[in-house]
Amino acid sequence: MGDSSCTVILPTYKEAGSIRRMAMRLRELYPDFFILIMDDNSRDGSKELIDGLNDPMVRFMERDPGDRGLSASIFQGIAEAETEFFINMDSDFQHPPEAVGPLYRCVLDGADLCVGIREDRTALSPVRWLASWSAHFMAAMTLWLRNKKKSSDIMSGFFGGRTELYQSIIRKYGGEMDRHGFKALFDLLKFGPFDVKICEAPFVFGKRSTGESKLNKTVILSVLRQCEPFGKTMARVAGRLK
Repeated sequence: MGDSSCTVILPTYKEAGSIRRMAMRLRELYPDFFILIMDDNSRDGSKELIDGLNDPMVRFMERDPGDRGLSASIFQGIAEAETEFFINMDSDFQHPPEAVGPLYRCVLDGADLCVGIREDRTALSPVRWLASWSAHFMAAMTLWLRNKKKSSDIMSGFFGGRTELYQSIIRKYGGEMDRHGFKALFDLLKFGPFDVKICEAPFVFGKRSTGESKLNKTVILSVLRQCEPFGKTMARVAGRLK
């Protein structure tokens, strides 16, 4: 890509099976990008695998165990980034490293936020597809009520943006965001400016290379809690909201 204006954020928890390969592939494709691994105290050897690379462009950060959570990892990763742009993605290869380039070009061309849109979701089981679609619908309604722009894939975990803009949003609204939730993009849209310039870049959603999906009822309930006021009401009616 020819410059070092981007940081790729990889929030991880027990991803030792893929994290080293992901870091090496990203370094191969984007030699000028920084890689920031925000690890939620995996204790599975991930740190040793990354330390073994001995690469100054790859940083492994062990997070505070008292602040665990996927969204918290992403928000902190954005706060730690020192480049003009950032891109957040999973390390299990469901977000292909080759798709980072199109997202980067979107923000480089003037977008405030670029969202990776899952073009082919056949890698999702029918149950996961239905859960993802339902969560997207609830999130879209919430954004509409708040007069905020939305993406056609609000549940995407593959997105990038202008670092300074989203650092300021996190500083201002971080206390209202669901740090222990799982859908950071939804919060960034919900608390972001109404006139944000959004670009979308389609990619083929792959199958996990290793490990197990972390999607469960906790994730769904977390999304509902973000969809005030009706989402919280639905969760309470179900009798499952803690």
